[in-house]
Amino acid sequence: MRYKPNYAPGPTDVRENVRLARAKRTNNSDFDKTFVRYYREVSQKMGQVMGTTNEVLLLVGEGILALEAACASLTEPGDRVLVLDNGIYGEGFKDFVSIYGGVPVVLSFDHRSGIPAEAVRAYLEKDSDFKYATLVHCDTPTSVLNNVTELCPLLKEYGILTVVDSVAGMVGEPISVDANKIDICCGGTQKAISAPVGLAIVSVSEDAQKAMDNRKTPIASFYANLQVFKGYAEKEYLPYTTSAGDVAALDAALDNILEEGIEAVYARHDRIASAVREAAQAYGLALFLDSDRSNTVTAIRIPEEIGALRLQEHLSENYDLLVATSLAQYADVILRIGHMGENAFIDKLIYVLAIVDNGLRDLGFAGKGDLAQLFIAIYKENN
Repeated sequence: MRYKPNYAPGPTDVRENVRLARAKRTNNSDFDKTFVRYYREVSQKMGQVMGTTNEVLLLVGEGILALEAACASLTEPGDRVLVLDNGIYGEGFKDFVSIYGGVPVVLSFDHRSGIPAEAVRAYLEKDSDFKYATLVHCDTPTSVLNNVTELCPLLKEYGILTVVDSVAGMVGEPISVDANKIDICCGGTQKAISAPVGLAIVSVSEDAQKAMDNRKTPIASFYANLQVFKGYAEKEYLPYTTSAGDVAALDAALDNILEEGIEAVYARHDRIASAVREAAQAYGLALFLDSDRSNTVTAIRIPEEIGALRLQEHLSENYDLLVATSLAQYADVILRIGHMGENAFIDKLIYVLAIVDNGLRDLGFAGKGDLAQLFIAIYKENN
């Protein structure tokens, strides 16, 4: 299979030292107690990056497993769950709630802006009888960013647990789990962390743990059951076979992040994202969002006469470049450029923007100037 450069919003490029770490010989993750201790160390290092001292679990699976496991472990039949929806993934939480017998109450907002905390407060003043609430940090189909700093503490004021999908936000945008009172924070290794696909990340607060401990009914899953990990460190035994290579790769990726410094990583994402957005607009393209944009992905409106799907196919077939459109009703409207993790470096954005420029011109779009050169000039001017 021929390699194609990939600038979709994940999976991202993986640095050489991370790939090599995954390839090393590992101990038996089922029976070797030293591996369990190592797993614990990597989990705590992940917690350091997330800003939490809560228990962090590394589940074998893609990031969506973290979302389902959170809902499976908290939801009992009849539980009312507030689903905060301002994007395709935000609304999608209702399906996980329903699967496990909960009653999702969807509170919907405009997909073109972040969830307004004041509107949520007004709603909760009338109805706050919810076991937990779900929200997405960065809803990647539109790149919208939600302010967890306001929303999660607000929900806690009303005694509502919070489940946050930060799969596409974590490391590219500040999350600060403990400071923001997030009960269950979900991530994945394949986005801004820039490790291979393979591990789902879940942090669990004391309040969330108590809710799981006090369930009246058993969790209707084994694999998506966070309780099977309870006490694993003391027992020095994991509940099922863990991918030792993926844990080692995550360890190396976290070292890369910590060596650069998490605040420096956030700043790098901000610089890159700002320059991409400004360059796209200077070139004559429109952004999907006017505000509340994530620094991990830019959603660009593609002119209707070209179409995002047609442009995507043209770039893949003629330039061997993989970029993503969006999903559902936005599939032929939005082209998404992922700039998270290892993809958030200036040389990589110059490359992708130059090819996007070529593809648009091939299909009849007359841009104002050179998209890559605009990006370079704006980046230098801003930094």
